[in-house]
Amino acid sequence: MSILINKNTRVIVQGITGHHGTLNTEKMLAYGTNIVAGVTPGKGGQSVFNIPVYNTVKEAVKAHKPDWSIMFVPAPFAKAAAFEALKENLNIVIITEEIPVHDTIPILKEAERRKLTIIGPNCPGLLTAGECKLGIIPGSITKKGNVGIISRSGTLTHEVTDLLTKAGIGQSTIVGIGGDRIIGSDYETVLRIFEKDKQTDAIVLLGEIGGVLEQNACSFIKKMHKPVITYITGKSAPPGKQMGHAGAIAYGAGQSAQAKMDALKKAGAHVALTPQQVPKLVKKVI
Repeated sequence: MSILINKNTRVIVQGITGHHGTLNTEKMLAYGTNIVAGVTPGKGGQSVFNIPVYNTVKEAVKAHKPDWSIMFVPAPFAKAAAFEALKENLNIVIITEEIPVHDTIPILKEAERRKLTIIGPNCPGLLTAGECKLGIIPGSITKKGNVGIISRSGTLTHEVTDLLTKAGIGQSTIVGIGGDRIIGSDYETVLRIFEKDKQTDAIVLLGEIGGVLEQNACSFIKKMHKPVITYITGKSAPPGKQMGHAGAIAYGAGQSAQAKMDALKKAGAHVALTPQQVPKLVKKVI
């Protein structure tokens, strides 16, 4: 069992003919992802790695009945592309960075209205180990197992996944929720799904400075039966300075790494001080 996606998930790629779309489609296919179609306006009738390309999501859905769309669409066109997928009742992974907030908000509202899942924007995507990958998480560093991962940072996701794999600890599903100030599925949303997943025995939560998403998850962490191991990056970041992601900026002490670590520890999570400590804590609690 896994969460959100598995080997049977049917996927379309929006923006499949662009550089990033084509590059990552090849890697997702190599991992075993069941990509059934691609969509690029004006490119209908072409194919990418023998995957048929359509002009519209509606055409692709009618022909192939997908479950998810993954978007490699430039920021100015992301809102229109997302609404096109939502109108066809598809869940979406939005890899795109720098989508304006006033475009993201209506996307999330429409997804909520339709009870659909949005992962991202500005995220590394989703990966169920050994089965399906939607995004840019390197398949080579993953190992099938029983530890779920949730992270705001793509690079940190990759680093900790690699450390876990090298320590002999496999993963169930990895969820990169995204580094923007406003995102779709947050920590609590994904924690609730992991808590019900029979394959997942523990969850690694990776956070960073800025916002209060980590603190917002604490009330649910207190109620969880499964152990949560956390690492928060940005302890040395100066207040008020953006550190990479749009959401990685601490406005005041309450959004600092230390504030998040304190809140998580109080909620009962196991707090690592370095990425290298994460596998040690996982082995300790499982």
